[in-house]
Amino acid sequence: MGALTPARGAKQPQQERSRATRLKLLEAAVSCLAERGWSGSTVSVVAERAGVSRGAAQHHFRTREDLFTAAVEHVAEKRQGALKAVAHNLPPAGSIARTWIIVEELVGLYTGPLFRAALHLWVAASDEEQLRERVTALEARVGRDAHRTAVALLDADEAAPGVRETVQGLLDMARGLGLANLLTDDSGRRDRVVEQWAKIIDGVLNPAG
Repeated sequence: MGALTPARGAKQPQQERSRATRLKLLEAAVSCLAERGWSGSTVSVVAERAGVSRGAAQHHFRTREDLFTAAVEHVAEKRQGALKAVAHNLPPAGSIARTWIIVEELVGLYTGPLFRAALHLWVAASDEEQLRERVTALEARVGRDAHRTAVALLDADEAAPGVRETVQGLLDMARGLGLANLLTDDSGRRDRVVEQWAKIIDGVLNPAG
C-alpha cells in the first residue's frame, strides 16, 4: 500500500497546475472579450495572453463557445461572491449609508469588465445559433442570482407591495448605467444616480423612517 503514496502525491501538483491553467484561460478570455469583442477573441489569442499553448487551451475547452461562456460565468460567480462579502462590512440595518453602499456595489456589477464582456457575448449570440441557447440560459441564471443577492443584502421583504418591482428596477437601472458607461466615462452622473436610487430604495424599504 505504501508504494501508492508517491503516485497520489504526484497527482496533486498536476491537478493544481491544471486548475491554474484553466483559471488563466478564463481570466484571459474575459479580458479579450471586453477589449476585442467576439470577432477579435479567438482561442489562439486567449491562449497567447494566458501564456499557454493552443493545445492546452483546447484540452480544457473543446470549443470557442465553451471557453467564452465558461469565462463569463466564472467572473459572474466571482462578482457574486464579492457582493455577498460586502454583507460583513455594512453599516447598521435601516441606515441610508448601508443602502447607498449596497446600491453602489450592485451598480458595480454592471459597470465593470464583466458586463462589457457579457455584452459582447450577447451580441455574438444574437447572430450565432450555437451560442444563443447557452448564453440565454447563463444570463437568466446570472439575473436570478443578482436579484436574490440584492434582496438578501437589502433585507427586503418581497411580500410587501412594490418591493420586488423596486429591487428589479434597481437592477434594470444598473444595467442601463453599464450600457452608458461603454462609450464614455459616466462616473460623475452615475454617482448622482446611485445617491438618488439609494434614497428611493430606502424610502420603499423603510417607509416609517
